[in-house]
Amino acid sequence: MTRSLWRYLVPLGLLLVFPPIAYATGLEFYTGLITKIMIFALAASSLNLILGYGGMVSFGHAAYFGVGAYTVAILTREGVTSAWVIWPAALVLCALLAFLIGSICLRTRGVYFIMITLAFAQMIYFVVISFRQYGGEDGLRARRPDFGLFELSDTALYYLTLAVLVAALYAVARLVNSRFGRVLQAIRENESRAAAIGYPVYRFQLVAFVIAGTLAGLAGLLMAHYTQYASPNLLAWQQSGHLMMMVILGGVGQFWGGVLGAAALLVVEEILQGFTIYWQLGVGLILLLIVLFAPRGIAGLFGRRGS
Repeated sequence: MTRSLWRYLVPLGLLLVFPPIAYATGLEFYTGLITKIMIFALAASSLNLILGYGGMVSFGHAAYFGVGAYTVAILTREGVTSAWVIWPAALVLCALLAFLIGSICLRTRGVYFIMITLAFAQMIYFVVISFRQYGGEDGLRARRPDFGLFELSDTALYYLTLAVLVAALYAVARLVNSRFGRVLQAIRENESRAAAIGYPVYRFQLVAFVIAGTLAGLAGLLMAHYTQYASPNLLAWQQSGHLMMMVILGGVGQFWGGVLGAAALLVVEEILQGFTIYWQLGVGLILLLIVLFAPRGIAGLFGRRGS
C-alpha cells in the first residue's frame, strides 16, 4: 500500500473510531464539533471549486447553503418526512437556483461579478425573512427526516456527514483532475486565451457554478439536520464571508484548502470564545498572519496543490 494512500486512510480511520471513544470518555461534545467541521468543510470546498479552480469570486455562496437548510425545514413543516424526498428536492432546488443565478452573474466580470452574486444572495435572504408563516427573522425548526433504514441520531448524523464529505471530496478530486477541471483552471489563468483556442468559457464556468451551488446546498441540508433549525443567518452575506475566510485560511486553489480552513477556523473560534468575548479580533489576527506569511494557506505549507 502506497504512502499517499496511508495519508488518507489513517485520518479516515481515526474519524471512524472517534464517536465510540468520545462516548466512552464523556467527550460527546467533540463528536458534534467534528460533525459541524465536516459540514463546513463541504461548504468551503464547494466555494473553493469555483474560487480556487475557476477564479470566480462569489460573495453570495451562502445563498445555496441557506436554501438547502430551509428546504429541509419547510418540507418537514409541511408534513414531508422522508429523507428520500427531501434530499433530492433540496439538491434540485439549489442546482436550479445556481443555474439561474450563474447564467446571469457569469455575463459579468471582476468586481461586477462579486457585487451581483452578493446582490442575489441578499435578495434571497430578504425573500426568506418575508415569509412570516415560516418564521421570518426568527427562523424555523427543521425536524430530522426519516431515512427508513436507520434513525438519524447524533452518531448516525456524524457518520452520514463523514460519508457525504468523503464522497463529495472524491468526486471533486476526480473533477478537478479531469479534462473539465484542467480547462476550468486554464480559464482561471487566462480566460481570453482559453476562449481563443475554442473552449466554451461560459459553459464551463456555469457547470462549475451549478456543481458548487449544489454541494453548498448539500452542506446546508446537513446543517439543518445538525442544528434541527434553519436560520436566516445561514443565507446572510456574513455567512458567505465566513466561508470565504475558511478557503483563504486553508488555501485558495489547494484541494484540501476548504477542509483545513474549516477545521482551523472553527477550532480557533471554539477556543477563543472560551477566553474572551472579543474572539473575532483573535480570528482576524490569525487570518492576517496567514495572508502575510502563508499566502497559499495552511494546505500550501505542505507544498501540494492537488488531491
